[in-house]
Amino acid sequence: MSRKWKMKDGRWRELQLSDETLQKLESFAEHLMAWNKVHNLTGAKSYEAIEEQIFDSIYPLTFLPNPKNLLDIGTGAGFPGMILAIAMPETECTLCEPLQKRTAFLKFIVRELQLQHVNVETSRVEALEVKPYELITSRAVTDTETLMSWCHPFIGENTQLLFYKGEQVFEEIKSLEMCHYELISRNKRNYLWIKECTKEI
Repeated sequence: MSRKWKMKDGRWRELQLSDETLQKLESFAEHLMAWNKVHNLTGAKSYEAIEEQIFDSIYPLTFLPNPKNLLDIGTGAGFPGMILAIAMPETECTLCEPLQKRTAFLKFIVRELQLQHVNVETSRVEALEVKPYELITSRAVTDTETLMSWCHPFIGENTQLLFYKGEQVFEEIKSLEMCHYELISRNKRNYLWIKECTKEI
């Protein structure tokens, strides 16, 4: 059991995370609290708010397959890319974030938690080395159409996309007629899971 996370509603049990993963997530939260006081990395200022952001990031593990590699666009302070990386130690993860103060924190977490499978890029996605990824994620960065254009160079035969969206997703999905997708809702969060999409988007 997690030392700080009370798992009041049993939602953490649903994820079936190992004790090691829970400990690393707690360590991440504690470091983010400390860094945030100085560098203002995220709007989540309390431990409870950070815990909610972590759960929001990690909830898709209840339905996602286990990818060989992952690209997270606009990782920010770690949501969702770093959280998914902590929970998926067998997945090679590339976290793309243009702001240096945020990538400094992300690189610190990589060293502190010994996450050898995680690569942090201080870069815009357009400048990344082009190669296919099995899973591309993004949360609260831009609209779905723009995200799809950014993802285009990194889509291979088996690529799936996961966008963390709000209420605007119901209007945005009208442009996805060429894709096979599923919309999974939890509270005010809508997870847009694009399971198959042609490169001609």
